[in-house]
Formats: sequence, C-alpha cells, structure tokens
Amino acid sequence: MAKDSQFEHLSFTPSEFKHHYGPNVHLVSSPLMLSLLAKLGRPDTHQPQINELVGMMYSHLIDHVIDQIFPRKFTKVETRMQAHFEGEIVDPSTPCVSVDLARAGTLPSHYCYNKLNYLMDPTGVRQDHFYVARVSDENGQVTGINVSGSKIGGGVDKAIVLFPDPMGATGGTIVEAYEHYKNKVGGTPLKMVALHLIITPEYLAKVTKACPDLEIFALRIDRGLSSEAVLKTEFGKNWKEEKGLNNHQYIVPGAGGLGEILNNSYC
Repeated sequence: MAKDSQFEHLSFTPSEFKHHYGPNVHLVSSPLMLSLLAKLGRPDTHQPQINELVGMMYSHLIDHVIDQIFPRKFTKVETRMQAHFEGEIVDPSTPCVSVDLARAGTLPSHYCYNKLNYLMDPTGVRQDHFYVARVSDENGQVTGINVSGSKIGGGVDKAIVLFPDPMGATGGTIVEAYEHYKNKVGGTPLKMVALHLIITPEYLAKVTKACPDLEIFALRIDRGLSSEAVLKTEFGKNWKEEKGLNNHQYIVPGAGGLGEILNNSYC
C-alpha cells in the first residue's frame, strides 16, 4: 500500500483572536467555548454543572495546546485491515507534567493529566501538586503569594510543563509556579505552558515580563473596566489603558471566585 504524502507533515491553523500582547499569548477564538464560559459565570449555574463545564473547556484547551506546540514524529501503524497507516502524529514519548495549582487548578489539572495519559506514553506523564494562594490585605489588595507546600515527583528535563489555572487575574500565582519550576526543580523543560479560562490585561503585563518564554493560552481576556473607546480597539492595542481588575483585584466581568465555587468552599 502506497503512503499518502498529505499525512507526512501535518499543519494546524489555530483559531485565535488577533492581539498585540506578544507571540507567546494565544487567545482562543471559539464560539462554543465562549458560550460554555458564559454559562459557567452565570449566578444560577451550580454544581455539578460547574465541574462538567470546566471539564469540557479544559478538554478543548489542552487539545489546542497539543495541536499547536507538542512535538511530532513520523510513524507507521498496522491497522485492523492488515494494512498500515503512515504519517505524522504527536510524539508520545515527550515527557509531560501537569501541575495542580491547588485549589482552583486541581480539577483542570486532573483533566489535562487524564487526557495526556491516553495520548502519550503514561510512564512519561506526571501530575505534581503545588499549594499556593494569594495573600490580601484588609483592603482586599493582593500583597503577595503564600506557598504552603508542594509534592513534586521529579525533574522536568525536556518535559512540557503545564499550569492549568482557570483565572489569570494578577499573575502572581503563575509567576511563583514558573520561577519554582525554572529555578528549583531539576532539568530544563522543553516548554512551560499556562492554560486559563479567563485572563486580564494586568495579568499579561506581569507574566509576559516575568516569564518571557512561558506560552499562555486562554479562552477569554476580560478588560471590562476599560473605557468605551478602549473596548472598541483590538486586544492590546492600548494595553496600558486596558483594565480588567476591580479594587479587590477580581476579574470583571469574570466568572466569580472559581476556587470557591469549584469546591463549594467559601473560606
């Protein structure tokens, strides 16, 4: 059986918004995902729908990441038709680490970890746990990040390290996790990737500067507190004038505190 040359070098054209935040920022353009995200943020959406919606959206996000940045290899696979398929596939030997940024990131990380175990060689797939939370003062202003512990199962040399964290508000959590894996965990990662449902312009300003090689994927960027004139411009065109955080540094329009609603825990 002759091989089909069209499968030798696969192309992937991502559906993403045009923006001015830099080449490592990927704003996924999907009517389906934006519809599910809008439903997630409604005040009348509760468990168990919340977990299911988050699962659907992270399944799409991790697919988008895999198609766009994961290494590939040429393979020859025998089929049930006693013939062979020959073509390019995602390289299953690539080591992968999904980092649970407890508590909002626990469920998203599980979904990413689970899918990777089906696609990749499971012996090279790992889930780490990093216990981190924002610290706020009496006025609700974020003053820092508290890391209360971690469970990291080894090095990250030549691995793709994923940080699935639903809300990218101020960027402090991602910067802390990125720096920890960059400087305190053995090895040099192949790539580090943040996967978010919603981010803000303020998040991008902080993270793109502190983590210049981090790939950032998000389903939506919220800049709802910007002026009407800014809201009519392309994302990032007037970056310094864009605003998505309120006085308590929560995202507007946002989706509410997902750490709270995912866990039904409001303390």
